[in-house]
Amino acid sequence: MEKETGKILEKIRQKRLEKKLSLLNLANELSISHSHLYYIESKKVIPSIDVIIKIAKALDYPLQDLFE
Repeated sequence: MEKETGKILEKIRQKRLEKKLSLLNLANELSISHSHLYYIESKKVIPSIDVIIKIAKALDYPLQDLFE
């Protein structure tokens, strides 16, 4: 996994924790399984850009901030 991808996934995890959302709650909002979201956050799966965009919107996280 590229270093930049890992940083993006870590930002996603940090933002979810900051908003005090459980994996299950966020996964339900995204209509994905909580295990899939867990694998994304633990950097075992690289999500598609579509999934990254959905996560960013659900977390109210501007895309430009996520990719900086």
